[in-house]
Amino acid sequence: MSQAVVKTAALWLLGLMLAVAGAVVAINVVNNSLASPQQPVREYLDALRQGEGAKALGLLHASVPKSNAAMLDGAGLKAAAARLSDVSVGRAEDRGGNRVMVPIDYSIDGSRQRTEFLLQGSDPQWLFFRDWAFVPTTLPVLDVTVVNSNHAALNGVPVNMPNGRNSFAVFYPGQYEASLNSQYFAAPPSRTTLTGKDAPAAPLNLLTRATDGLKSAVSAKVKEFLDTCADQADKKQQLQPDCPFYHATNNRVVDGTIDWSITDYPVVSIEPFGGRWVVAPLDGKARIKARQVDLFTGAVTELNAVHDFSFTARLDVDGDSVKLTPQLTG
Repeated sequence: MSQAVVKTAALWLLGLMLAVAGAVVAINVVNNSLASPQQPVREYLDALRQGEGAKALGLLHASVPKSNAAMLDGAGLKAAAARLSDVSVGRAEDRGGNRVMVPIDYSIDGSRQRTEFLLQGSDPQWLFFRDWAFVPTTLPVLDVTVVNSNHAALNGVPVNMPNGRNSFAVFYPGQYEASLNSQYFAAPPSRTTLTGKDAPAAPLNLLTRATDGLKSAVSAKVKEFLDTCADQADKKQQLQPDCPFYHATNNRVVDGTIDWSITDYPVVSIEPFGGRWVVAPLDGKARIKARQVDLFTGAVTELNAVHDFSFTARLDVDGDSVKLTPQLTG
C-alpha cells in the first residue's frame, strides 16, 4: 500500500474513533441530564416552587384523596416549597426491577431533612436512553383544627374550617403553617414539616383566644350597660333597680337624693367553652349616695355605701358585630 493510502486510512480511523468517543460523551451527558432519573425530580421541585400544582401532580403520578384542595396550587403550594433551602438532588440508587430511588436533601428552619422518590425506568430507547417516571402514589393529608372558629389560614391562604376542622391534601416535601388572626379572635401559628408520603405530618391545632380588641369591645358594652343602669336608677329614684346592684335598708330614703355610680368596673375575661365564647362572671362595685331618715328617731343622715355586685352575660359575635346580653337573676 502506498503511503498516501495508509495516511488516508489512518485519518478515517481517527475520525471514526473521535465520532464514537463524541457519541459516548453525548450519550453520557444525556443520560446524566435530560434522560437521567434525577430530571423528573428536578422538574417536580420546580413545579412546586412555581405553585404549578397540575404539573406537579402529573409528574408525581399521584392520586388525590378525598380532602380540601386549597394547598394543591398557587400561593399555598409556593409557600410550602419556598421554605426549603440548600436543596440538592442525590445520585440514583438501584432498587431492582428497573427502579431507582432518588434522594433530595434540604434544610427547613435550619434542620437538614431528606425525601426519597421512587422512579420506574422504561425499556431503553434507541438502545441507550430510558424514560424515567415517578412510581404512582397517593398524596398525604394534613389535618387542621381550630377552637371555636369556622375559618383559618393555611400558608397564608384563607380556608374554611367547618365545625373547626378540615383535612388538606398536600404535596411533599414542604412546610405548612396554620394561623388565625382576625379582629376579635387569634391563635399562635402552628407549623409542621412534611418530608414524604410515608412520614405523616403532625396535625396542626390552633388554640384560639379572644383578642384585646374583643375584650375592649365587650368592656365598652359592659360599661355602657352599667352606666345606663345607674342613670335609670337615678331618674326613677330606685334603691333596688333592675340592675346587678341594689341597696336594702329599714330607713326612709329622701326622694330626689338617690345617686348611683359605678366605682369599679368589671375586668372582662373571655374563654372558649362548649363550642361558644363565654364571658366569665362580671364583678364590680357600685356606690349609692342619698339622704335617709331613721324611722325610729327621725334622725337625718347621709347615706354613702359601696356594694359589691356580680352578674353574667351572654356573648354573641357575628363577623364585626359584638352583642352582649346581661343575664340578671330575679
